[in-house]
Amino acid sequence: MNYHGTITQNLKALSKSGDFPHLLIYGPSGAGKKTRIYATLNEIFGTSVEKLKIDVKTFVTSSNRKLEFNVLSSPYHLEITPSDMGNNDRVVIQDLLKDVASTEQVDFTASTKQVKHRFKIVVINEAESLSRDAQAALRRTMEKYSSNIRLILVCNSISNIIPPIKSRTLLVRIPSPTVGEINGVLMNIVTKEGLKFTNNSEEQIVTFLNKVAESSNRNLRRALLAFETIAMQTDVINNANNSQQLSVITLDWEAIIKNIAQTIRTSRTVATLAKIRVTFYELLSHCIPARVILKTLLFNLIAGYNSTITSQLVNVGATFDERLSLGQKSIFHLEGFVAKAMVVLENNQ
Repeated sequence: MNYHGTITQNLKALSKSGDFPHLLIYGPSGAGKKTRIYATLNEIFGTSVEKLKIDVKTFVTSSNRKLEFNVLSSPYHLEITPSDMGNNDRVVIQDLLKDVASTEQVDFTASTKQVKHRFKIVVINEAESLSRDAQAALRRTMEKYSSNIRLILVCNSISNIIPPIKSRTLLVRIPSPTVGEINGVLMNIVTKEGLKFTNNSEEQIVTFLNKVAESSNRNLRRALLAFETIAMQTDVINNANNSQQLSVITLDWEAIIKNIAQTIRTSRTVATLAKIRVTFYELLSHCIPARVILKTLLFNLIAGYNSTITSQLVNVGATFDERLSLGQKSIFHLEGFVAKAMVVLENNQ
């Protein structure tokens, strides 16, 4: 990795130590958590971890309901997202991890001079979304089968992780890369891929890459996807007279949420609320997470208001963010936030 070199070196040292611990890796989206995890797995087990397949596991709940669950696996590790099962995530944790952990791993290919990694690694995505019951089951698994299994929990925030799990794992925070670091990654890609910006000077190209990095909001994944999209438009790259014509990609859903914020500012009526509800349904149906919608809408709303109104809107946003994590119907809480925000703006006119 081209940034956070200290973290990279520490993970390398852990992978070669022969005493690999349970890990809790956390940090904002697009910081490079999963990339570092797979690089660490590669250091431990070699290229075999890249031979991935998807298995469909069937679980039976206490009410005899059958559940199907996708598991991404290699010969040495599993990757699961138990929170996809909602309140049944405990069943996945208990059955799947118990099945994996109760089987001792034997490495017949390792020579006597090599460290024999006789454990299997399970990567658990979205760990902060696990229910309390699932986290309790996870804690028991970590205690009972620590010789046969290692867990790598991945999350954006550790606030919802119970203390017993935190105390049994090594916490590794992956902060967002700086704009300069993202720019360095993009420049490295330009060099290695041999991209040609025929009608642009080197200074203009650097200015454009800075523009892509700044617009990514320090999210490296987003910066890479935006740059890849632009790079595929070869006619734009080769025919642009200056860096201004190399426009940064604007995501459709972000533009829609920005329009919603503008509508709330100008028209605070029941009819407006009904129209916004339809738009929320569209966004949710296109797999935009409710919490991302809420956060983006809040940041667009508070732009340009004084500290008093901003403080009230942030308090409303925090209230409905908590309700989103507790409730099941996201649309109710998103609509409730808009209604409450309209009241705040109306009262401060």
